[in-house]
Amino acid sequence: MKLLGEMLVQQSPFSEIVIGNTAIVRAMVESGVRVVTSYPGSPTPEIAEAIYSIPESKRPFYFEFSTNEKVALELAFGASINGFTSCVFFKSVGMNVVADSFVQLSMMELLGGMVIVIGDDPGANSSQNEQDNRHYGRLSYTPILEPKDAQEVYDMFLKAVEYSKLLRSPVILRLTTHTAHFKQKVNFGKYIPSLNQSPVFDVEKYGPYIPIANNVPVMKRRALEKLEKWKEISEEFAYKTQYKSKRGIITAGLPYLSLLDVVGENVDKVDILRLGMVYPLPRRAIVEFLKSHEEVKILEELDDFIEQVVKSIAFEENINVRIIGKVDIDDWIGEYTPEKVASVLRKVWQDLVRPIYPIKSKPRVIQRPPQLCPGCGHRPVFYVLSKILSNKDISVADIGCHTLGFLEPYKVGQVLLSMGHSTSTASGLSLFNTSRKVVAFLGDSTFFHAGLPGIINAIFNNHKFTLVVMENGTTAMTGHQDHAGKKIKIRNLLESMGVKHIWEVDTYQQDKLEEVLRQALNTDEFNVVIAKHPCMLKFTRERRRKGIVKVPQMRVTNKCTLANVCITRFACPSFQRDESGNVYVNKDLCIGDGSCIPVCPSVALELEKFESVGDEK
Repeated sequence: MKLLGEMLVQQSPFSEIVIGNTAIVRAMVESGVRVVTSYPGSPTPEIAEAIYSIPESKRPFYFEFSTNEKVALELAFGASINGFTSCVFFKSVGMNVVADSFVQLSMMELLGGMVIVIGDDPGANSSQNEQDNRHYGRLSYTPILEPKDAQEVYDMFLKAVEYSKLLRSPVILRLTTHTAHFKQKVNFGKYIPSLNQSPVFDVEKYGPYIPIANNVPVMKRRALEKLEKWKEISEEFAYKTQYKSKRGIITAGLPYLSLLDVVGENVDKVDILRLGMVYPLPRRAIVEFLKSHEEVKILEELDDFIEQVVKSIAFEENINVRIIGKVDIDDWIGEYTPEKVASVLRKVWQDLVRPIYPIKSKPRVIQRPPQLCPGCGHRPVFYVLSKILSNKDISVADIGCHTLGFLEPYKVGQVLLSMGHSTSTASGLSLFNTSRKVVAFLGDSTFFHAGLPGIINAIFNNHKFTLVVMENGTTAMTGHQDHAGKKIKIRNLLESMGVKHIWEVDTYQQDKLEEVLRQALNTDEFNVVIAKHPCMLKFTRERRRKGIVKVPQMRVTNKCTLANVCITRFACPSFQRDESGNVYVNKDLCIGDGSCIPVCPSVALELEKFESVGDEK
């Protein structure tokens, strides 16, 4: 059996079927990256999983999960200006968190080179929007490479490190959800362990590193001069087919593969220019392509980023060509899967779409909303609050598993912006508010990520509302990564900041939980309830690893009066109805946690009794 960690650091070349996120780790190893940082977020967590598969004693670089994306980027920056090649990776909206520091990077001399891996999310599979982070590259004069598959993720990372070190410049490697998870056989090269480097930070030789008024013009000129060199490099990443047609398509990344699938044998009817570097664009290759065709379609996910530049090039070069960009609003939305590309292409050149993609009416799809896991410690909080909050009261959500509280049947958490926003937004909602209670939520990982400034502001400015910190001991939503709460106690930190009213309660103790929440909601000052319970998905997985494969489960006794509270209000997915309408427990879902017992008005729920299997110690 192949062990992933051993494979990733073997010194001889090899080929293996992996996803893009795994391929990138082998590229880190081969390219001599020395410092890697991150804050977890889909679609990038598998990068960290691959890193963790390498025993720390054999890992050729330092790795950490930082408290947030900005801290991760700044740490990688510090390593780079000290001569060590660095990499930071995070999800799409993490770019907003790093922006304040990120926009300065291109003006600095990054001696070791630095690669920023962004996991963008067309389709909003695991994000609150579809933001197109290519705009950040243009905003900051930072080049962007965009691979189409796992092999190219590996290849482009190696190139990114090479050129980043050469120009002492940051580089963005932009993955999307499908390229991050694209699985294929990837050909890897040699790994030659590098000798230990010495720090080389030298302000006199490579500075200035201080962007103040006198320095900024010099530093900006340096960034723009490097960008001119990147424009030349971009020509290496322009991949074109032989010219056989008067029609052409300019595309990049995964949409290129979708395009090949859609046109099939019709590929000879159109020429394709694929861009591997999407900022800056390869001007010479684009000019040649435009001059060689009468009509050119720009096929790109999300915004008209490439389209704008191509049209300006055509205007400046006085090229007589019809350029077709996005046709309607639908072209701006969603992942460019083959079905989507067929729909987009059919609007302009229907003859290119092969018959396998006919026009179909949308089938009726039964909605299956996301839901909290069986035994989730967040569920009792929402269940209790749904009982004690009035329809007029206001609840503010935050990012995390607990965001799901806004769904039926709880309807708790009515507003959401970004990680850590809840305390600041709740502060605003509490102003001039004398008749409506305000409650905000914050996960324990988010507490350390971006929650502290809002809490400090609420204390300093005497805002009056209740904050519920949902403490489950892990960064659950993105794969159970550790966070600072492992070493820093939330209560101790809140007390040191001057919070006077703090309650801690295990959410499974529902009577006490209700009592505490009622007290908090009636307190006329900023107050905090720390609602604690371990993430049960993580807990049950750990039990299985110990060999505990069978645990007591819930059962519905004959006392059941079909009040259906377990289904309609507590909403644990383990409870279901049979064809006769009777409630039963789905044994494949139930984890036997017992959190449902207090909610049954018929006292009809009990745990089965049997000996567990395995060592529970």
